[in-house]
Amino acid sequence: MTLLSSLFGAKAQQSDAFTLLNVSEFNQATRKKNVQLVDVRTAGEFNAGAIKNAVNIDFFQKENFKSTFSKLDKEKPVYVYCRSGNRSRKAAARIEKMGFKKIYDLQGGYMIWLHK
Repeated sequence: MTLLSSLFGAKAQQSDAFTLLNVSEFNQATRKKNVQLVDVRTAGEFNAGAIKNAVNIDFFQKENFKSTFSKLDKEKPVYVYCRSGNRSRKAAARIEKMGFKKIYDLQGGYMIWLHK
């Protein structure tokens, strides 16, 4: 039972399209030009501070979330983050279903980013 739980638990956190990155890896990857960097927090959270060059697509605004993500290039990597990692993990699952092939999530979210 433990083996199955660990196998299914690992699968739930990562897939072929989804990868969790630590702060250092995320920082290095998002320094490149023309990176699709998305903050999935609310506008209020985003306006209080965000990673440079990130665009805000609020996870909780489902229709806007879907329509705005549909304008991004599904073949290019997309980097997502939220406050702690919970919403961005859910966002990653949602956009994977939309057809995005390479999704990178900031482990620990913006709270960890602030302390890098």
